[in-house]
Amino acid sequence: MDSTQDEHPARIIRKEFFAYRNGIVADKLRNAGDPHPIIMGCLLVDLLDTTRRMREQIGNKERLALLAQELWNDTNSRECRLAAPMLYPHELMTMPLAAQWCQSVETIEISDNLCHKLLRHMAGAEELMAQLIRNHLPLVKYTGYRLMLNLLMTGQIQSPASIKPLVEAERASATGNLLTLLKDIEEEF
Repeated sequence: MDSTQDEHPARIIRKEFFAYRNGIVADKLRNAGDPHPIIMGCLLVDLLDTTRRMREQIGNKERLALLAQELWNDTNSRECRLAAPMLYPHELMTMPLAAQWCQSVETIEISDNLCHKLLRHMAGAEELMAQLIRNHLPLVKYTGYRLMLNLLMTGQIQSPASIKPLVEAERASATGNLLTLLKDIEEEF
């Protein structure tokens, strides 16, 4: 019998993060200001592989949602925060929970991954996007516009012309990562 069968899935995932650790990437992330105390430096491709295997092993969507929430709640670990959106079944993600996750985003990397791996697939993504871009917190606002880009690229925005004025108005005062993102969105029009 496989000894990992009785082991808690979050513990199994953390062991895999440790196996995939990359000190060079971790050091670069720390030096660039990543706020997570625990950074393994795992590459996204490795996280995708780990979460794919875990989805296959668990199978049950409710159990996957619980595991993903447990990982998301571990704000100390970069890898846990990145893996959670890869595991959470999009059809189970609610608007209130999605908004809560967006409020707790701590880096651009986490935001980009959250939008790409989870939020763009959930019902009500355009409504969530509209809510987020009105937020005053910079990373929440960025997450809203990042979701907008994801939805534009996949043709999921009902009326793309209606959001162009929003992007143009935001661009007038935007700086840094948000400005770059807004330019990317304008290229999609």
